[in-house]
Amino acid sequence: MKTALLALTATMFTLASASAQQTTGVPGSPNATTTIDGKYLPPPPAPFGGTNNMDAKDSKPYWPPTVVPPKGAPNVLLIMTDDQGYGVSGTFGGVIPTPAMDRIAKAGLRYTQFHSTALCSPTRAALITGRNHHSVGFGVITEMSAGYPGYDSVIGPESATIGTILKQNGYATSWFGKNHNTPSYQLSLSGPFDQWPSGMGFDHFYGFMGGETDQWTPFLFRDQTQIFPWVGHPGYNLTTDMADEAIKYMKGLNDAAPDKPFFLYYVPGGSHAPHQPTPEWIKTISDMHLFDQGWEKLRETIFANQKRLGVIPANAQLTPWPDGQAEYGGAKLQKWETLTPDEKKLFIRQADVFAAYTAYTDHEIGRVIQAVEDMGKLENTLFIYISGDKGTSAEGSILGTPNEMAAIQGVNIPVAEQLKFYDVWGSDQTTPHMAVGWTWAFDTPFKWTKQVASHFGGTRQGMAISWPGHIKDVGGIRAQFHHMIDVVPTILEVTGIQAPVMVDGVAQKPIEGVSMAYTFDNANANAPSTRSTQYFEMVGNRAIYHNGWVAATTPPSPPWDLGFGKFPDVVNGYTWELYNLAEDYSENNDLAAKMQDRLRDMQQLFLVEATKYNVFPLDNSFTERAATPRPSATAGRTVFTYSGESSGLPYSDAPDIAGKSYSITAEVDIPAGGAEGMINTLGGRGGGHGLYFLKGKPVFVYNFFDLERFRWEGPAALAPGKHTVVFDFKYDGPGFGKGGTGVLSVDGKAVASKTIPHTIPFVETIYETFDVGVDTRTGVDDNDYQPPFRFTGKIDKLTVKLVLPSAAEEKLLQQKTQETKNKAQ
Repeated sequence: MKTALLALTATMFTLASASAQQTTGVPGSPNATTTIDGKYLPPPPAPFGGTNNMDAKDSKPYWPPTVVPPKGAPNVLLIMTDDQGYGVSGTFGGVIPTPAMDRIAKAGLRYTQFHSTALCSPTRAALITGRNHHSVGFGVITEMSAGYPGYDSVIGPESATIGTILKQNGYATSWFGKNHNTPSYQLSLSGPFDQWPSGMGFDHFYGFMGGETDQWTPFLFRDQTQIFPWVGHPGYNLTTDMADEAIKYMKGLNDAAPDKPFFLYYVPGGSHAPHQPTPEWIKTISDMHLFDQGWEKLRETIFANQKRLGVIPANAQLTPWPDGQAEYGGAKLQKWETLTPDEKKLFIRQADVFAAYTAYTDHEIGRVIQAVEDMGKLENTLFIYISGDKGTSAEGSILGTPNEMAAIQGVNIPVAEQLKFYDVWGSDQTTPHMAVGWTWAFDTPFKWTKQVASHFGGTRQGMAISWPGHIKDVGGIRAQFHHMIDVVPTILEVTGIQAPVMVDGVAQKPIEGVSMAYTFDNANANAPSTRSTQYFEMVGNRAIYHNGWVAATTPPSPPWDLGFGKFPDVVNGYTWELYNLAEDYSENNDLAAKMQDRLRDMQQLFLVEATKYNVFPLDNSFTERAATPRPSATAGRTVFTYSGESSGLPYSDAPDIAGKSYSITAEVDIPAGGAEGMINTLGGRGGGHGLYFLKGKPVFVYNFFDLERFRWEGPAALAPGKHTVVFDFKYDGPGFGKGGTGVLSVDGKAVASKTIPHTIPFVETIYETFDVGVDTRTGVDDNDYQPPFRFTGKIDKLTVKLVLPSAAEEKLLQQKTQETKNKAQ
């Protein structure tokens, strides 16, 4: 039997190697290499080709050959920024300088019809798998995942990423920056880690987990270890640090194995909120006065630039400003001329900081590109630079905000209050976002924004590709219609590596993208697109592209209404539009009423494609979706216990006190001389809560988005010895963001009681972590302490108890939510 198995293994290896393109060195020698067929990954182990006798001197050693990519396979630097619509980068007509992207465009090609999915996680899943976002479980961001194949936010083993494919074919693979493809309920060190970058084929990861992070104190990991590089480094910013780390990694790789090709996936947080560039960049952009004339004038400037650069057709039209009409789903934005001087001052500041963050991000990308050249690898590197993973974000509300966590939970901060943050806008004192008027302008010439998959304002991205020595039409423009899923097959064609049919014994889903490499040839500059059909869908908004035509639903409510707008029946209640892109680049002339038969055919085609790629069931809910129970470590738990010091637990695996009653009980031992320091916190400067000792007194602070702080404090320092400190909060639910009454007690005696009018509606923080005995990022009250604020006593036990809403309260909450929606309609 053993002999038969060995023979089978040898046969499999022979079959897998039969079409291997190159081998080098003497077989069995330490320097022997081989390419592989690549259909089955990993390849079967090579049979031993030496002799193995009792005595080593009578034996012959044999080393299996090292797997390498095909000869001449280039390095690949895949770059994608965040929340940048088509009109953001200077490379595609925007007013913000992006010289690094310009460099790639001038050395290669610009693509004027390239598309995303309209949201973070889904676009990134499509980009690294070459498959549609619903096909790999990312029909929506992971924080809104649901238990359906198209929506569970799990990239299954049947959908190997480009990292896995290239790694198994001999590439060094790395990922720097944002990772929004690990399920939000798997972010803690309890794992599992198969959905972390290391489990998706990346040898090295340096970046942050989740959709966004504070750039000054990021939720940062090196591989699977949480790190804190800002400690002891005033002025630290992740945008620069990440470039430093990528450059250091490439240099180290080059020193160790200069001939080994690399695949480096570089995805910084810019320009996703919070917009946090360095002060120098804010000054540089502010001094340029790019936005003084307002958002409507900005659109006109960008539109003129785009025509001058040739990145929109000469006959393209600028879509109208949203004025509340039906074709805009009722969306209406203020015109600049109607604003007060204070509003203009604030909004210009918001745009300056967004632009500074964008320019800063591009500058650091430029350093990474330059490092490739400095290592002498420029001529054999494929550069792909995508401006944005979806359109510009409208999640800052119509007023903008110094605290984006407030805005995305429906708390709009008045302009007068925002102006108090004017001088620190973008600093570590704020987590800002900009007003929607700028968002709409940065998506010029299209309608709509991020989240809206039905229109190009949400899905059209500028992209530049260069491959020195191979793309001859340098500075050229390509107008073929393509999508994120087309990047993987392009990389595979360029590297000479085929998509596997089986990985780790699991049959693979076919790659659903098509290669764009045909566009590299001058002769194909105007060739028809090899992508003839592409569907789009996100939270009910949907579209279908087919051979130059697009049918799209009209968004029933603008994304800045946060799900409380008018939402019709998701299957049959949407109005559809129809556009001929050959004549109408910007989707300005709706032909639905004139060409009903064609529209009907397109709608039927959407159903076919949606069925094929796991788009059903459609769901246009927001709050209900966000509240869906998920299989996290906290699922169903109401009691959480800790002891000693513990830090870095992500919010998704921490006790969630939002919208419910709860108690926090700390059994502590106070040393001689009294105690000082943090007992328990979740959140920080931008919002959250903390129970701590200050000058020996117990204190509980509830920080409402850095707008109000509610404080409970004991009257005296506690004597040395053991004590029990309890904060008990009774919530005035059901409903979101309600107030309640909190009581702080010591050893069974109430020492402070207060009723507060409101609480954070849904999520206290996504930047900070749950800490016990220490505070690892920012404090909930800067006037009281500065992190790490370690507790000087001993925490014998910390218990957090949650009181979940009763069935009656849940039913009442559903009724109130529906009433709110009905009023909006």
